[in-house]
Amino acid sequence: MQRLALINVVGLCEDLIGENTPNLAAFCEKGTQRRIIPPFPGVTCTAQSNFTTGTLPGQHGIVANGWYNRDLAETQFWKQSNHLVQGKKIWDRMKALNPEATCAKLFWWYNMYSTVDYSITPRPMYPADGRKVFDVSSHPLSIRDAIKKDLGPFPFMNFWGPASGIGSSKWIAESAKWIENRYQPSLSLIYLPHMDYSLQKVGPEGSEVAEEAKKIDAIAGDLIKFLEERHVKPVILSEYGITEVDHPVHLNRVFRQKGWLSIKDELGLELMDCGASAAFAVADHQVAHVYCQKRELLNQVRETLEATDGVESVLDKEDQKNLGLLHDRSGDFLVIAQPKSWFTYYYWFDDALAPDFARCVDIHRKPGYDPVELFINPDLMFPKLKIISKLIRKKLGFRMLMDVIPLKAEMVKGSHGRTPEDEKFHPVFIHPDSDTSKEPIASTDISDWVLSAMGLQPDSTPV
Repeated sequence: MQRLALINVVGLCEDLIGENTPNLAAFCEKGTQRRIIPPFPGVTCTAQSNFTTGTLPGQHGIVANGWYNRDLAETQFWKQSNHLVQGKKIWDRMKALNPEATCAKLFWWYNMYSTVDYSITPRPMYPADGRKVFDVSSHPLSIRDAIKKDLGPFPFMNFWGPASGIGSSKWIAESAKWIENRYQPSLSLIYLPHMDYSLQKVGPEGSEVAEEAKKIDAIAGDLIKFLEERHVKPVILSEYGITEVDHPVHLNRVFRQKGWLSIKDELGLELMDCGASAAFAVADHQVAHVYCQKRELLNQVRETLEATDGVESVLDKEDQKNLGLLHDRSGDFLVIAQPKSWFTYYYWFDDALAPDFARCVDIHRKPGYDPVELFINPDLMFPKLKIISKLIRKKLGFRMLMDVIPLKAEMVKGSHGRTPEDEKFHPVFIHPDSDTSKEPIASTDISDWVLSAMGLQPDSTPV
């Protein structure tokens, strides 16, 4: 069996491969570069689930990075249990074909409680005193302490937020080497998120992109060389390309003007009560699931969405079904942004009444994805000094709120989720085999390709 590593370089597309990425360009030259037909929605959790199950959201259930849980009457983003992903995963199909095969899953999403043999994923600890202690979770559990002893703590601050940077991708790449040296997995799934940060902050044409591309290219090139020396076939792919945006669209503010949102006063600040709202949007980059809890309003909600500046199309349940997107978790409408537009979760009209978590990096409590978490509020005087003083308070055991995130959605310059018209922004699939098809590959065909490249027969095991 040929061992293989699937390296997910987030945001990588044809437009980025060139003089600033010499290692990736050389890898393309000696092998085969194909375009991935963009997964839809083009967001991390959906794309990765397409890759690992070979099915669409209507079957695997990952309709976005988060959705509204109707039973709990609350939105849930960035959950980690692999039980949420329905259907047979690539590592289970691999083991059915070869019981001796093993899989390592390194920072791909839905990493916890899966049936892979080795895994590492970010997982903070939340002591009862209100602290948030950065850490990772692993399977087996013994990996966590052993790898931190060898590599140092995972640089969580570099993984997301204003300090996002190359440090997290470097640590993940080193963790892949660590796992390979100790366990030699048959299949490794490796996540390198670095380009996601700069592309969302400054857009694909930003002056910083070239330098950031060089950084991830160096890490990817080193990892490719390491794997090849150990006779592991490296394969590069990406989930989506990121395109320029300049128009944030606040769907929940539109709904609030219509009187469809329920807003609670909590300690003088406004909190959206999804369970009591007639209609609301769960925004995720350039797509949004809209849930209409008063059925008599369905037509009005659709008409309102279609009349909203920045909305390209509105998919009802029948539309979603025809595209393989309909699931119990889906909204009554799946809304797609126009080019250069994206959806915020914002619902307040007065920034002074925004909830306390709005100005924090808080990926779980916000009722939607918030790329503004990548920025420091430019209105702060001496922001570094403010952050240091807050960290000192935290170290001394005092409660503090790291409220340094702006409420300026217009700062975001890159987004994804819709399918870009220009193919140069489509995700890529690069492997070292030459003289093979260069036709575009569907995201749902990746798992079969991987099994075949390993010398297994994917047709003999059901998806």
